[in-house]
Amino acid sequence: MIAAPLRNLVGRAFAALILGIVLHAPHLAAEPLDYRLEPRKIADDTWVLIGKTEDFNRINGGNIVNTAFVVTTDGVVVIDSGPSRLYAEQMRRAIARITPQPVIRVFNTHHHPDHFLGNQVFADVPTAALASTIAGQRQEGAAFTDNVYRLSGDWIKGTESTPARETVGQGVTVIGNHEFQLMALSGHTDGDLVILDHSTGVLFAGDLVFYNRAPTTPHATVAQWFAALDRLDAISYRTMVPGHGDPVSDGRAVRQTRSYLRWVEGTLRQAAERGDEMAEVLGLAVPAEFAAIPLSREEFARSVAHLYRRYEAATLNRPH
Repeated sequence: MIAAPLRNLVGRAFAALILGIVLHAPHLAAEPLDYRLEPRKIADDTWVLIGKTEDFNRINGGNIVNTAFVVTTDGVVVIDSGPSRLYAEQMRRAIARITPQPVIRVFNTHHHPDHFLGNQVFADVPTAALASTIAGQRQEGAAFTDNVYRLSGDWIKGTESTPARETVGQGVTVIGNHEFQLMALSGHTDGDLVILDHSTGVLFAGDLVFYNRAPTTPHATVAQWFAALDRLDAISYRTMVPGHGDPVSDGRAVRQTRSYLRWVEGTLRQAAERGDEMAEVLGLAVPAEFAAIPLSREEFARSVAHLYRRYEAATLNRPH
């Protein structure tokens, strides 16, 4: 038994602890959510906001994507608006720290949520994407928003799926002192917009290219993705900005993306030819070449879920 004086002392200490928690709780609850966006200059007039090579979670708030902006003499061109309303608001403030020029145009490279859920913050300027991207944003945007909120919580509050309002296609567009070549490719999704700034030699590859982060495949057509990577290999550029991972000045990011996809494609095809069940495929080892790449195990498991049935169907339908 605890003596009465000791019980009273313990009780007072516990009460003081609870009171301290209660008194500090409002302060903790009011702590602002801050993506801590720090623009990195990679070329004249050109800045990139580098995301973490992670999954969506309640710590990073979805800051897992590369977005960018180019300051032209006519105004600022934004490439991808990020994963949430809050991200895009903080992105606009980050841009304002660099230049007094207004944002005058936003491009979405494709329809995945980390690349366009900030569009609502740019309601005052044209937002543009490929037709197939806009179709995907309209069809899946609400579900994306719900899923991202489930994964990232309060960071996503107030975010509404806002598809791009203008359709773009292949061609060259001149904005101020910058000449942008727009390329309509596919493979990661049905519509992957690649943008080459001829004025600086910066190539914005979107999620056709991942670097030191395993590629995602929920809407992938791998054969088209290989063809798109071949196209990117044929382009002359000074700096490539992948959708995820650090910018590079050579072909290493394309090579890594291609090598990873070749492994996934070959593994799934061979497993289907052996007649493996999906559970058996999920248990296959990730080669050392890719094991050190963040999320390689997780993304391989997702790729099995996304793609394996296609390989099984192709094997069953193949003439014998």
